[in-house]
Amino acid sequence: MTRKRKRRKLKIGRILIFIIIIVLFVFGLKKLIKVPIKNIYVSGNVYLKDQEIIDMAGINDYPSIFKYSNRKIKKRLEKSDYISKAKVTKRKFKEVHIKIEENYTLFYNNLNKKSVLYNGKEIKEYKRGPILINYVPDKVYKRLVEQMKEVHLDILNRISEIKYDPSNVDEERFLFVMSDGNYVYVTLEKLSNINNYVKISLEIINKFGKKNGILNLDAGDYFEIFK
Repeated sequence: MTRKRKRRKLKIGRILIFIIIIVLFVFGLKKLIKVPIKNIYVSGNVYLKDQEIIDMAGINDYPSIFKYSNRKIKKRLEKSDYISKAKVTKRKFKEVHIKIEENYTLFYNNLNKKSVLYNGKEIKEYKRGPILINYVPDKVYKRLVEQMKEVHLDILNRISEIKYDPSNVDEERFLFVMSDGNYVYVTLEKLSNINNYVKISLEIINKFGKKNGILNLDAGDYFEIFK
């Protein structure tokens, strides 16, 4: 009889230990699930502000680190017209790291009042970027959109206006009005040459001083001071 009682006591003891372990595990898990996001790090953005991206991600109130999956936050971000790609990772059970690729504005079409984004999409909103001020034939317009993707961001930010200005020699010639006051003639075939604008500008200043004029990148690559 005494042996049976001992066995029962041992079994009850094991069950109690098991229950305590389960309770502690559940309690710890609940506490862990409620751990809020402590820090949010945003990278890759040029035009969008960090807070704009955090708002788009839906974590501006710093909820639990486990409330939304990386995939959920990524989908929210990529719904924005201005974000082409997003990568979301969580670290140390308290940090959210967001890396994005912006779908920035190539130019604003003043005729149809739409911004043309890097992915070719047009939206009825002017955010930033150079302004196309006149009509461009459809065939040339499509080429313009594609070629503008080759313009580096720092140069794109220096362009104020774009004017379609074909010559007798080239129907794909454009006039770019730069923010520093210079004009640049360029063809779509040679549009990538404008990425050297900063270097060329320094050479112009060294040669002519701080004088504005017309830079002909469409033919001859020469500079003329405004008369």
